[in-house]
Amino acid sequence: MTAFDELPSPVDPATNPHLRGVFEPQRAEIDSAELEVQGELPTTLRGSYLRNGPNMRFDPIGSYLYPIDGDAMVHRIELDGVGARYRNAFVRTPALVAEEAAGRALWPGIMTLYRPGPEVVGDDLAYSDRDLPDINVVRHGGRLLALAESAPPFRLDPADLRTVCKETFDGVVPAGLTAHPKVDPATGEMFSFCYSLEAPYLTWTAIGRDGVPTRPVTAVDGLDVPVMIHDMALTATYLVVPVCPLVFDIGAAMTGGSVLQWRPRMGARIALIPRDGAPVRWCSDEAFWMWHTANAYDAGDGTVVLDYVQWDHPGVVIGAQEPAASTLVRAVLDPATGRMTRTELADGTMEFPRIDDRLIGRPHRQVATVGESAGSDLVGGDADLLRWYDLDTGAGVTWGDAALSFGEPVHLPAGDGAHYWGSIVTDRSDRTSWFYVFDGEEPHAGPRARVRLPHRVPAGLHGAWLPG
Repeated sequence: MTAFDELPSPVDPATNPHLRGVFEPQRAEIDSAELEVQGELPTTLRGSYLRNGPNMRFDPIGSYLYPIDGDAMVHRIELDGVGARYRNAFVRTPALVAEEAAGRALWPGIMTLYRPGPEVVGDDLAYSDRDLPDINVVRHGGRLLALAESAPPFRLDPADLRTVCKETFDGVVPAGLTAHPKVDPATGEMFSFCYSLEAPYLTWTAIGRDGVPTRPVTAVDGLDVPVMIHDMALTATYLVVPVCPLVFDIGAAMTGGSVLQWRPRMGARIALIPRDGAPVRWCSDEAFWMWHTANAYDAGDGTVVLDYVQWDHPGVVIGAQEPAASTLVRAVLDPATGRMTRTELADGTMEFPRIDDRLIGRPHRQVATVGESAGSDLVGGDADLLRWYDLDTGAGVTWGDAALSFGEPVHLPAGDGAHYWGSIVTDRSDRTSWFYVFDGEEPHAGPRARVRLPHRVPAGLHGAWLPG
């Protein structure tokens, strides 16, 4: 028996900050109506906010690397113009079903090479990887999908969030989607990339408004190493896919090193993938890391504008000892020359940039992010304030409280033309969670309404507003 065959030891939650405090997993699944509302919900704001995130069903074994590891739990907050309702559910992948039958974790974190054999999980699941559809959630073509990191999503029943199946779009998209596909509000098409450890290392696809793929899985030329790519942007002409130098190295992992290697000497490149299938154009610059884009659009002079949160390195994913620094950046990409020009729009630690999704691929004015107040010492992935930037004026406003932990902001358009921002917020003192609603034009005035959720929602990742 080798070290790779031995059952890994449990991870002690007391030693991992992403398993305690505001990140502590929530094991309860509930359906609760008539939630307490403080303030006044807009009567024209009707729909559902869904949020996905890593949430271990059982204490992990081997390792736990936030935000990549974790079982998926989807939370839904329904607003009807008067009150609110809440429901949550685990995404029950085959691995999670097997673990629930065993009453304990059977698969380790991704940084641990052990995989359970047939004597533990049976022949069908032996030596398989755990599915991790725990990053994002999207509704498209009549399907509600829990999204993973470049893997097949899982379809959920929109009525009760019950897990239905692994979704491959009738086998046309077998390898999966990114966790951040983009839907063109003008055409209704959803575009996605998928990276792989084997050639072709990067592919893309498009899925029509009706949920039927309109572009088969297509290889992207010009990438000769496997890299991690988390997010993309979309314009009326291109898929915009940043390729930063975070390389998969299986050989290093087999000898005790990290499977992810940061190689800044490679620089950074951005693939401009024409939506019409024309040859890919590449733009390049010095190395940086990017988790999330805000938006992109065609500038009219042949260039592409991309707004995103830029980091100097990937931080915890590579075991960095020095904290990474982030800024809101605008890159102008020239597909004719391959040049990329970057300009800082705002500094300060921030993440999760969001816009009004109705403007995806078009010029936008407002970008919202989470952030940290000056002097704070928060665990990576935590935030104690929200930021909003007006890119037309260059002005920025914030609202926060060190006693609160803020989740990703999401834009909430109302039926009367007004707009709002929403965020799941947890009080650090009593560990209650709330859904805050902010006015879209004056978010710095603080929440106009707070919905008390029936239990704590762990600090997590991404969500979507689904108009009613």
